[in-house]
Amino acid sequence: QVQLAESGGGLVQAGGSLKLSCSASGGTFSRYAMGWLRQAPGKEREFVAGISQSGGTTKYADSVKGRFTISRDNAENTVYLQMDSLNPEDTAVYYCGASIVVLTTPSAYGNWGQGTQVTVSS
Repeated sequence: QVQLAESGGGLVQAGGSLKLSCSASGGTFSRYAMGWLRQAPGKEREFVAGISQSGGTTKYADSVKGRFTISRDNAENTVYLQMDSLNPEDTAVYYCGASIVVLTTPSAYGNWGQGTQVTVSS
């Protein structure tokens, strides 16, 4: 029903920043909680950050707390992930997904986009 498209990834040095965007179409964006997940080579997909429909509730994985900030603009049907103080362990393909409620498990989110590659060099 809703289609998602991630963008904003790239190559950055350790300590640098990137801002990812996820644009939604084909659905009512404000009805969905949104989340960011990532998958590194050889690893399972893991939860990164989530945000409620109104933006009033956010959740983060322990590994990114204090460094990443999730936000959304319902008028623009877009969710963002501001990533600061990046380190090589953040290297992964980043996906956004939609959910009914904000949870910290990857399985709660669906309608994943194609993903955007984030590579952090040391």
